[in-house]
Amino acid sequence: MTATTLFGVSFDTHDAAIVAEFWAAALGRQLADGADARNAVVLPGEIAKTGPRLAFHQVPEGKTVKNRVHFDLTTTELDAETDRLRRLGATIVRDLSENGNHWITMADPEGNEFDLVAILTDDELGRPELAHVG
Repeated sequence: MTATTLFGVSFDTHDAAIVAEFWAAALGRQLADGADARNAVVLPGEIAKTGPRLAFHQVPEGKTVKNRVHFDLTTTELDAETDRLRRLGATIVRDLSENGNHWITMADPEGNEFDLVAILTDDELGRPELAHVG
């Protein structure tokens, strides 16, 4: 059994709200409160029927080399999962921490990017020394 699950699909876009509104309407799903040009989320319905959460993020560049859509995988075992995915053929593109969140952007064997996002376990959430880790 692996410690990684598919959390959502993220789209890089020029105007997140416009693109998210389109997909919410196209899929018959709800747009989360607070959608704007920078960030917007289409909420999952019943995940088994509708699929995962969809997120849209404004980026300054148009599509050049980088994927415009990528998977966000979550794990409570970032180091172990990074190693496991590398053994399967993934490569590390960059390691990022921002706003209390930590993720590693990786590429599959064909170069398609995805993010491996660290999440805290229930035990870690109660440990003040780990409160800054995300």
